[in-house]
Amino acid sequence: MFVLVNLKAYPCDSVAVAEAASRVDNPNASVAIAPQTAHLRAVADTGVATWAQHVDPVDHGSHTGTALAEAAAGAGATGTLLNHSERRLRLADIDGALAAAERTDLDSVVCANNPEQIAAVAALGPDAVAVEPPELIGTGTPVSQADPDIVRDAVEAARAVDPSVDVYCGAGISTGADVIAAGDLGADGVLLASGVAKAADPQAALEELVDPL
Repeated sequence: MFVLVNLKAYPCDSVAVAEAASRVDNPNASVAIAPQTAHLRAVADTGVATWAQHVDPVDHGSHTGTALAEAAAGAGATGTLLNHSERRLRLADIDGALAAAERTDLDSVVCANNPEQIAAVAALGPDAVAVEPPELIGTGTPVSQADPDIVRDAVEAARAVDPSVDVYCGAGISTGADVIAAGDLGADGVLLASGVAKAADPQAALEELVDPL
């Protein structure tokens, strides 16, 4: 089970969270951390799998203020999150950002709100898609509990388009039971943020997440 922890812009110590993640030892879980862009190198230096929170659909050139995929990869990122509900992209820009990720060998996961959007972004060829109803993000109520059919239907929608695309479940994930429920609904991984980023003890929070696996 893949566990991607998005640190967003929370006032946490990204290196401390990454070090905590590196100490989590479970053969059934793979943990990655997505810090702020400025912290990519420091997090990557801990040895934990490091993901960019976003890359833009641009190449080298006159693009002030953009997140260049080459810069993220050069700082140690091995993957990138795209189209999070807090960083929405047009479909054409998702396609361009995926091309940027591909040319820099970054793994990619594209977020979407519902099964219909999951099908649309799966057709663009990402490594994974993640279903995240925005109304549940940060609530502590997991989508697998609030509306399990969304997860089941998202898995089916992605599989119908491209069976090689993994499907992750996000929004409200905070416990090991949530991770197990996501897997039971067909998800290959989970996305979460505040459950770890805001935890007093990130290692304990991560261990609680993966111990049931």
